[in-house]
Amino acid sequence: MKQLDELLARVPELQAKAREREKARQAKAEKDSTAVVPAVVQLPLWPDAVRRLPNELLRSALFNARNRKQPRAYLKKTDIAVLFEGRITYQGEELRQDDETVWLQLIHLAKEQPLGQVVEFTPYSFCKAIDWPICKGSYERLRECLDRMQSTALAVYSKRLKRGVSLSMLPAFEWQDEHKNTLKKYRVQVAPQLVELFGDVHYTQVEWAQRLSLPVGIATWLHGYYASHREPYPVKLDTLKKGAGITTERPAKVRELIEKALTELVNVGFLKSWEIVGELVHVKRAPSR
Repeated sequence: MKQLDELLARVPELQAKAREREKARQAKAEKDSTAVVPAVVQLPLWPDAVRRLPNELLRSALFNARNRKQPRAYLKKTDIAVLFEGRITYQGEELRQDDETVWLQLIHLAKEQPLGQVVEFTPYSFCKAIDWPICKGSYERLRECLDRMQSTALAVYSKRLKRGVSLSMLPAFEWQDEHKNTLKKYRVQVAPQLVELFGDVHYTQVEWAQRLSLPVGIATWLHGYYASHREPYPVKLDTLKKGAGITTERPAKVRELIEKALTELVNVGFLKSWEIVGELVHVKRAPSR
């Protein structure tokens, strides 16, 4: 009887402990349920007539303007030339202006949905959007560009970010099934960290029709660079050479190449005028249409 009385006396204590355990279990369940809800990360939206790229990338030699006939180098954690501010390190096969055209269109498609989700498109629709001939050669060229950007390690450091953003430009790219059959639609995943690079105002809008009508190379690089400045200030020929990644050493040849590209920018209506005084390049942008 004594043991029974002692057990009955402890009932309130045991009930209180059981209530405490249940409260702790419910609190943990609520915490776990909120922890698994992912944040929706999406690029800002923009009109179909333009494409956007973070300023740091347009003012760098990440997508350089070297001659297509030159073999592409493989870079290993290499510092990429950046004009005026910031630092970029890159690992992977060298990227050029045709890769930038593909990248601009890919980011344009990715903006319609949360980053990290797979973007799907047919090679036909993609090549048509970037004004490449609809043929087997263009499809192979597109796959090569996407393969290059999938096998990359890119780190961007800038004063405005106050830190570095590291990413693989394309965490995933699929164009074949397990039987090596070509998929009707390519599947690409874009790095979510890109949102930080775009920020609120630190991006440039590129007139898409103008870019597609320019010769791919120095003209398209200058188009992006000058688009990132509302009122471009004079810069040295050597600075533009560095930013575009031009490897020609002869100053006269560098000047000739830049002069030809600037004339192309006038022809498409992007620049109103240009002149080179000594070593300084002066340009005036045409009014926006």
